[in-house]
Amino acid sequence: MSDIREYQLVLADGEVFEGEGIGADPVDGIASGEVVFNTVLSGYQEVITDPSYAGQIITFTYPHIGNYGVNATDDEAARPFCRGVIIRDLARRHSNWRAEEDLDSFLRRHGVAGIAGIDTRRLTRHIRDSGAMPGAFGTADADALRAAANADPGTAGIDLVSRVTTAEAYTVGTGPRKVVAYDLGVKETMLRHLGELATVTVVPADTPAADVLAMNPDGVFLSNGPGDPEEAGSIITELPKLIGEVPIFGICLGHQVLSLALGGKTFKMKFGHHGGNVPVQDTRTGKVEITSQNHNFAVETGSVPNVTETHVCLNDGALEGLVHDELPIFSVQYHPEAGPGPHDSRYLFDEFAELMDANGAA
Repeated sequence: MSDIREYQLVLADGEVFEGEGIGADPVDGIASGEVVFNTVLSGYQEVITDPSYAGQIITFTYPHIGNYGVNATDDEAARPFCRGVIIRDLARRHSNWRAEEDLDSFLRRHGVAGIAGIDTRRLTRHIRDSGAMPGAFGTADADALRAAANADPGTAGIDLVSRVTTAEAYTVGTGPRKVVAYDLGVKETMLRHLGELATVTVVPADTPAADVLAMNPDGVFLSNGPGDPEEAGSIITELPKLIGEVPIFGICLGHQVLSLALGGKTFKMKFGHHGGNVPVQDTRTGKVEITSQNHNFAVETGSVPNVTETHVCLNDGALEGLVHDELPIFSVQYHPEAGPGPHDSRYLFDEFAELMDANGAA
């Protein structure tokens, strides 16, 4: 029992939770970030390594985490970018034939701090009612933790894309088409799906549109990523130069920056969509998809001119997809590459291929 690290979690509004430390030791005894909750029943490794969580502390609502260990194949990025994890119970023993490591060792190896033993039901209800907010946890006293929480900038008004994007271009996939993918925080699973359709050149988020067009791509892909779409860097000014020149497909943050480039508006949601069972309806067909989602910002319904809004979230009416009325452009807010149980949304990659073929792809 001597190795138990007694921690506190303190939210910016003063709410206090007690638990014990897992993973790496926080620097100077404090880990801080915007606290959000995710409702997935499995896939904790994919969530933790999703670059879209940069700047955030992830609360898992499912009570038992770590029971099947971790393995390199399920990493969505080379390392986690989240600020920490909050869980109810960390499995003492993992059991799965694919496991290469236990979750606690994984967190320690990547320098990610965590807190376990938290009443995550109470915490989730509090975030749901009060909204996502900064928090801090660690060995420091409650006053120091609250001060750290209040000093944390959160995710609004900050460029987080520059912290997660690739430093240099690289190529993946062997598909017959040519796609340039802007890495705004791209997931490995996303690239695997694109790589079946095309030879994909992944470029940094600040790549000029002229350089992209010089590659003569059949299509341009805009990936997921973290934070405020209005602060996503030069992609905001470069993207309008690509519109009308090449077919474009955007997912999550890609959907948001594309909507901004088309003249739309975005806003920060109260607590966002983070989970693997979010119902989305295709308004054209009435079909409902069970989707994986991870976003704190959304596109304002009705704000994007000259598009048909194609998908809507049945939980809260949020805009989930659109297609341009004249140009070869479409995007969705959710994650069609993810496999939260169903694979309802993977047809969207085929639609991207069809769009490129219809516009002259070789």
